[in-house]
This record gives sequence, structure tokens and C-alpha cells, in this order.
Amino acid sequence: MKPGEFRFDLPERLIAQEPAAERDLSRLMVLDRKTGRREHRVFRDLPELLARGDLLVVNDTRVRPARLLGRKPTGGGVEVLLLDRTDAPAPEDRADLAQEWRALVRGFGRSEAASRFEFPQGLIVTVIGREEGSAIARVALRAPAGVDRALEACGLPPTPPYIRREAGDPRLASDRERYQTVFAATTGAVAAPTAGLHFTPALLDAVRGAGVAVRSLTLHVGWGTFQPIRAEEIEDHVVAAERFEIGEELAGSFRETRARGGRVVAVGTTVARTLEHRARGTAALAPGSGECDLFIRPGHAFRAVDALITNFHLPESSLLLLVAAFAGRESILAAYAEAVAREYRFYSYGDAMLIL
Repeated sequence: MKPGEFRFDLPERLIAQEPAAERDLSRLMVLDRKTGRREHRVFRDLPELLARGDLLVVNDTRVRPARLLGRKPTGGGVEVLLLDRTDAPAPEDRADLAQEWRALVRGFGRSEAASRFEFPQGLIVTVIGREEGSAIARVALRAPAGVDRALEACGLPPTPPYIRREAGDPRLASDRERYQTVFAATTGAVAAPTAGLHFTPALLDAVRGAGVAVRSLTLHVGWGTFQPIRAEEIEDHVVAAERFEIGEELAGSFRETRARGGRVVAVGTTVARTLEHRARGTAALAPGSGECDLFIRPGHAFRAVDALITNFHLPESSLLLLVAAFAGRESILAAYAEAVAREYRFYSYGDAMLIL
């Protein structure tokens, strides 16, 4: 298949720059993948759209404040997006004063052999090299009171590039709360599991009150989630591996749900990928941890996921291919065309879809 088979026209005005005023008041398109029937609701209606005995699975990863905005000594702007750490963390009994990371550095010329940037909290970022044939740099971080503490104080949420933010934008402060799910617990992601952004504590209580179990797994969303499909053939695209963990509580609830005929409802493509990765070759779900590199595309046989909650994704993206694999290419493109016509809001801060 060709990436162009998953292209659709999207007016730029429909790319959401801010979240809904209230998390659970985003719009919700409900798609029946058997009949193609579509219904238009609000996310707060979710409990009545699920059934007693269903299992709702969320991703509890916490987005690291990995975006740093500052100035170079020459006065020009610089932006550092930390991707993943490459050195071993310090022991817990002493401050982690220095770290090394892979990062994207905007404002750093390729001809510059090394650069040193200063940020608040005494945080110093030094470019120490580049990965050959890549835009990724290797950087060293130092802070007098510990790098993690400095990042928490001055780092910003790594919102994707289509959410436009510059230094001084007042929306940066609200992004700290809104580009994080209410159930975020384990720090490690460089992008939010955005389908989970629509939930509030009250809505989760209402879901449980409807007889639906809520369990979590952890998948630390990486920079690869933003990577476009550059291969001419979809089958040649490679999805970057991401770290995951599935606990015994979720594995036990999965077995119980299957035994009683309930549905497993994945909140987001990250949850769907993790469950399907772990269930490959079997209909069971074993607890454990590792790296998930599963690329779900049309033709995939779903074993673990019966329903999916997801946002509206970029054209020709691996996330759109996953959704098309679940509901059918023609059905998804028709739903997206209707979403555009009805002016749904797209991407990370946009509206949601429930596919049953």
C-alpha cells in the first residue's frame, strides 16, 4: 500500500491550538465499524456508550517537561527537545547533577562544533556531538541542584510542532496541566497519550459506576510518534521502539473480561499497540515489560482490542493507519471527511472518536 492512500484534506483552522474549555466536553464521534453508522456526542457521554463488564485500559505515562526554550550567547533563540537519556541514572542517595541525552536542538547550526546554552535554575546544556546522518544531537546537562529538579522547574511540555508556541506565550503555563492526563503517574514520555486527555476524575468515577473496570499500562511515548511515513511502500516503514510495562492487575482483569464476554476498550493508539504487541500469537495477555515496536496497518488481525478511543490523526501517519486497520480504510476516511465537514477539531488537543 502507498501512504497516499491515507491522504485527506484538512483545513489548517481545524488543527486545535488549545484544548476544550473542559476536558470531557470535547466532541465525540461514535463509529460502528460493522455498519459504518456514525453518531455525534460529547466525551462526557462515554459511560452510557460502554457496557457493564467492559474493561477500559488507559496509558499512565507522564510526559517529561522535556522542552527547553532559551537564548544563545549571541542573542538568538534556541530550543532543546530532550528525547531519551543515554547515560545511567545516578544512585538514589545522591543528586543527579549531570546527565547525557539525545536531543533535537533548533537554533544550533550544523557548522558549530559545540555550543553551550544556559537556562533557569542554573541548568546548562552543552552540545557534545551529532548522530551521523541525523538531526539528533548529543547533549550534556548540568545543574547545581540536580538536573531532574531543574527540568521540573523550567522545562515545558513537549507539545508537537503543529501546536504553535513561542517563548512568552501565556498558553505555555496551561500546557503544563492540559498536556498531561489526570492519571499520569510514571514519568518517561516525550508526547502525551492524547486520547486520555479527555478524561476527568469525575468521568472516570462515572465509568466505574457504570460497571466498567478501569486499568492502566505504561507505554512511554517517544519522538517516533511524530515521524511521518517516508517509505514509498507502507510495509517498509519502521516504528521506533517504545518502553512498556503491563502489570498483573491489568493482565488479570483482561483474563476476567475475556472470560465473561466483555469488551477490552483501548484508550488511544498507544494502548492498542501495547496490548496487541503483548498478545501477538495468543489471545492471552501476560504481565511484563520490554519494548514495543509493532507497526499496525491494514491487514492486522486484532487479538486484544475490541473497541478504541482515539483522537483525529495526521494524514498519511502511522496512527491513522492503525485506526484504519481497526475500522477499515474506507470507513475511516469517510468518517474523517464528515469530521472535517462538521468542523471537528483535529490532533493532540482536538476532539475524539469512539470506534465500537
